[in-house]
Amino acid sequence: MSQATTTQTKSEKAANRPVHTIRYGAVRAAIWRNMVDNGNASRPIYNVTFSRSYKDGNEWKESSTFGQDDLLVLAKAMDDAHTFIQQQRLKIVGASQEGSVGDI
Repeated sequence: MSQATTTQTKSEKAANRPVHTIRYGAVRAAIWRNMVDNGNASRPIYNVTFSRSYKDGNEWKESSTFGQDDLLVLAKAMDDAHTFIQQQRLKIVGASQEGSVGDI
């Protein structure tokens, strides 16, 4: 592997990280924020990826498949991810309303 493909700046590493991670045992939800341009303003879009960690010999790996015993934990992680995203949206709405209160 070449040096150029493995070297990233701090800002690139931060850009490639989820904004929030939720973990319950082996189940993990990673929440990602992407900014989209709406012409006159930009707004965040959130996506969530789910994974399950497992050990193969001495090596930790991740899978996107879940067994029956993982489903309730996965549902809890999904619920928490939904709550986090809604809180982020409320912060944006609250901040935009605070700016317009003085104009009334």
